[in-house]
Amino acid sequence: MLDAGQSTRSISATTGVHPSTISRLRSKERSGLQKSTGGRPKKLSPSNIRHAIHLISTQRAENAVQVTKTLSNIINQPLSPSTTCLHLKKAGMKAVVKTKHPLLSARHCKAHLDFAHAHKDWTLDDWKRVVWSDETKINCLGSDGHKWVWKKSGEGLSDRLVEGTAKFGGGSIMIWGCMTWEGVGYAAKIDGRMDSDLYLQILKDELLNSLEHYGLNPPDIIFQQDNDPKHTSKKVKEWLGEQEFRTMVWPAQSPDLNPIEHLWGYLKRRLAEHENPPSGIHELWERVQVDWEEIAASECQKLIESMPRRVQAVLKAKGGYTKY
Repeated sequence: MLDAGQSTRSISATTGVHPSTISRLRSKERSGLQKSTGGRPKKLSPSNIRHAIHLISTQRAENAVQVTKTLSNIINQPLSPSTTCLHLKKAGMKAVVKTKHPLLSARHCKAHLDFAHAHKDWTLDDWKRVVWSDETKINCLGSDGHKWVWKKSGEGLSDRLVEGTAKFGGGSIMIWGCMTWEGVGYAAKIDGRMDSDLYLQILKDELLNSLEHYGLNPPDIIFQQDNDPKHTSKKVKEWLGEQEFRTMVWPAQSPDLNPIEHLWGYLKRRLAEHENPPSGIHELWERVQVDWEEIAASECQKLIESMPRRVQAVLKAKGGYTKY
């Protein structure tokens, strides 16, 4: 019975021999037998768990509920999502919030890959020549995303646990900014709707003033902008074509390649550190101007230094999504 894998308890129930006697016989005659770990047998076998991971990896299932439904049909018995989660965690999987990225088509992936191949041999000195630009929205009452807070079990709602919202008096501003190796350039507040005329005026004012402020030689400069229609309008293209600096050919749907995207995040975190929210749009813009100008050149340099790694990440992903 021991050789057949029966437990001490089941052998005792069948033979009437006391469990302690069976344990002594096991130790003396079958010392090499593996002892039972006890408890209920596991519902999911290692092959079931491997199949669950395969379902997730091949995008045939996204969450534990979907995986549980499939596994339950395979093992032909009830199974709870919590059990599936436990086994997936033990296998090294973890649940995370989906990262938001622009949707990439095959055309976008090819453009990303072409850009990465064209710039894979660029050195840091090459990337130092680029002036990065972009627009962003800044909310008067903070980020549109979630804010996390720790709470005790059973703790009720309090000011500490609530993020206040306002039906009126919130609002946001749109700003344009640029970044160089020497530091941030001039920022512009966009009043009303941004069109090609306003964008062209920003380039003539804030961009050229930024180059002059840092004493940058235009023929040595490469200007980066995304493919927003107002950036690629006929009048903007004509003006850029007349300039001494070169404009970089930029792939569509690629914010992960633009390091200034992370500079916006840094700015918004600094704005969130203010003790009280701004009283209105004008105060928000005043804070933006102060916090923007106080960004150290080292922050810009740290982001620009990541460009070789970003290019390699695009190559590794074959033009697809990267961690950036």
